[in-house]
Amino acid sequence: MRNTTRKGFTLIELLIVVVIIGILAAIAIPKFANTKEKAYLASMKSDLRNMATVQEGYFSDYQVYTAGSATNQNGSTTSLVGFVPSAGVAVTAAATGGTGWSATDAHRATTRTCAIFIGVAAVTPATVEAEPKCN
Repeated sequence: MRNTTRKGFTLIELLIVVVIIGILAAIAIPKFANTKEKAYLASMKSDLRNMATVQEGYFSDYQVYTAGSATNQNGSTTSLVGFVPSAGVAVTAAATGGTGWSATDAHRATTRTCAIFIGVAAVTPATVEAEPKCN
């Protein structure tokens, strides 16, 4: 009769653990695949809401919307004081005769775009006034 104590795991036990980890990874990875794009879309929508706040503040002071703004990928903004977009977001805004404005933006890391409008015709993909929408 042998009196040996078994230490360690058998090959079968190790293979079962590896298979279980593989199954869990296969379930989890697709759930997190779109996380970055969702973050980009959230920052784009946030920028449009911030622009709306600045535009409404300007309208409150002067009873007219400011003449439009263009923001390039580097973040330099013209003509819309107080608005600074998020890093990587390019925003283009246009005012129409002081009675309304629209804006679209895009992030350099995604091909999707977002838009918002107030007091003017709908701008694709936005369909409801003052509500940023992305396609």
